[in-house]
Amino acid sequence: MYNKTVMDHFKNPRNVGVIEEPDGMGEVGNPLCGDMMTIYLKIKDEKIDDIKFQTFGCGSAIAVSSMLTELAIGKSIKEAKNISNKDVAAALEGLPKNKMHCSNLGADALHMAIQDYEDRKAGVKRSGPARKEDHEHEKESHCYCPYCDVELAETSTFCEACQRNLDEEH
Repeated sequence: MYNKTVMDHFKNPRNVGVIEEPDGMGEVGNPLCGDMMTIYLKIKDEKIDDIKFQTFGCGSAIAVSSMLTELAIGKSIKEAKNISNKDVAAALEGLPKNKMHCSNLGADALHMAIQDYEDRKAGVKRSGPARKEDHEHEKESHCYCPYCDVELAETSTFCEACQRNLDEEH
């Protein structure tokens, strides 16, 4: 069940869209759950002057993207780098446990957009987006199925509970 804050950001997302010729762009995706997220930045005086997002995914992913943009706009680059997945989830007043991975995507996309901005500023050219979905453990050596939240062994490639393949790391 989603709370009122999550539902508000899902039904009325803030800062949706594309920034043409952005100063930085970050794109992440999680093939396990199908969420894809792109963050666009315009930077002025080392602060996030404008931020937009495009997200294809579940209600949690859209709410996370919306809240993330609200948290980041107006922040300095240094402040925005410190926005974490836990900050996004807390601002949304919580997410269901099996949707916490969506908050990782939002923070990751923001950090990638900032890295892209810093690389462009320094004249560093990178080849295409490097989509990487790291996962975190709540407790050491515990992983959970991203679909049904059943505890799994670190090396699992199939979830017996929901009968889904876990081709990527979980």
